[in-house]
Amino acid sequence: MPSRSRSGASKGARGGARMKASVDTRARKPVTVTPPADTDQPPFPGRARQPGDAGAGFRVAGYREAHQKPASLSRKIGPKKQRLTEPEQQQIPPGTGWMPSPKERPPSTLGVQRSIYFSSPEGHPTRLGPEFFDQPAVTLARAFLGQVLVRRLTDGTELRGRIVETEAYLGPEDEAAHSRGGRQTPRNRGMFMKPGTLYVYIIYGMYFCLNVSSQGDGACVLLRALEPMEGLETMRQLRSTLRKSSVGRALKDRELCNGPSKLCQALAIDKSFDQRDLTQDEAVWLECGSHTGLGPSELAVVTAARVGIGYAGEWTQKPLRFYIQGSPWVSVTDRVAEQTACSDKLFNCLNTE
Repeated sequence: MPSRSRSGASKGARGGARMKASVDTRARKPVTVTPPADTDQPPFPGRARQPGDAGAGFRVAGYREAHQKPASLSRKIGPKKQRLTEPEQQQIPPGTGWMPSPKERPPSTLGVQRSIYFSSPEGHPTRLGPEFFDQPAVTLARAFLGQVLVRRLTDGTELRGRIVETEAYLGPEDEAAHSRGGRQTPRNRGMFMKPGTLYVYIIYGMYFCLNVSSQGDGACVLLRALEPMEGLETMRQLRSTLRKSSVGRALKDRELCNGPSKLCQALAIDKSFDQRDLTQDEAVWLECGSHTGLGPSELAVVTAARVGIGYAGEWTQKPLRFYIQGSPWVSVTDRVAEQTACSDKLFNCLNTE
């Protein structure tokens, strides 16, 4: 019996030794898992790294490696996941701290709005300078047709309209001009300033009219109508706010600027613009309209009598109003003058042949 005990004990010892050896062998087996690249970051989000967290970092990295998807599968899933998450990002309510990346941020609709139709090749608007305005009133009134009046509001929004109707006022000799007889007052001082100066006056105690001085003391050009080109909704809001009529219907596009006071309302022009320099002002200026292919030389211009000056005697019928024939934006059309213009044009064509 004792020998059997020794034999059993020796067997148990040998078995324990073998078990210990196998355990020691596994313990001594080198670890092949490499630490993550970002070992400076704590392995557990929300908690700072602790002294015993190094091994935990390795275990986390090993878990990631063991459960990582194949690269080809990730490439297939990636775009679809991005497409699904973009609408969710757009629905995130404000105040959560999330901001879209530059690629995700939608284009802004605010700020300065420039039209490509009236820009020079360098991308800057072609602003008309002093030499354009330095012309006699009649010549300037015709030259205005087809040019683009620009108004920049305080929020940076730019409103544009092409000039389609003007009237010339010749100065002291013109009985319909505010400068008739050569009289100069604080009210009409803009008419006597350098060409390109704005002269804004009030009619009926509530409406404004916009004029631009030309060559000659007391001579100027009245802007009567515009074709709206840019910022029509803003013009509509301004007209609805400033007009005195109680009509509640929405204004049609052709009603926005088809009159001297209407265009002032649509562009938010008031007495504060009086005596400003159209060649240098930052809120209102004139751009060349030749980029549209509708320069003054290509337009059919109608010459007619001015409107609303029945008190001026023989000057009432002077042909000092000019407008683009066929334009629906003109305030008042003159059928007789248009027929005469067509007859004259036909006569000139026959003579040139």
